Amino acid sequence: MSNIDWFVLIFTLLAVVAYGVFIGRGQKSNESYLKADNQMPWYIVLLGIMATQASAITFLSAPGQAYTDGMRFVQYYFGLPLAMIVICITFIPIFQRLNVYTAYEYLEQRFDKKPGY
Repeated sequence: MSNIDWFVLIFTLLAVVAYGVFIGRGQKSNESYLKADNQMPWYIVLLGIMATQASAITFLSAPGQAYTDGMRFVQYYFGLPLAMIVICITFIPIFQRLNVYTAYEYLEQRFDKKPGY
């Protein structure tokens, strides 16, 4: 790598860290960081879930899957936004009401955590 490449890399890394520190300065607790103090509307949560669902692996694997299996799998991606809307409208209010951070915490409360597992 040349000197300009190193400069751009280091500058970008420092800029990302500085931006994260600047944006996160008002967060004082885990609830503030993980749940946005329960102030985030469902449609913003939907965008986060969709971004997680459409990860880099999806973009890297889709051409290979289309090559081997055909384009049948694309119907899954057409139905995904509708499914995410239903999930956000139904489950996010439940999680907020029960004051849980994850679906796993909800399942643990719902079905009880048995000792020895």
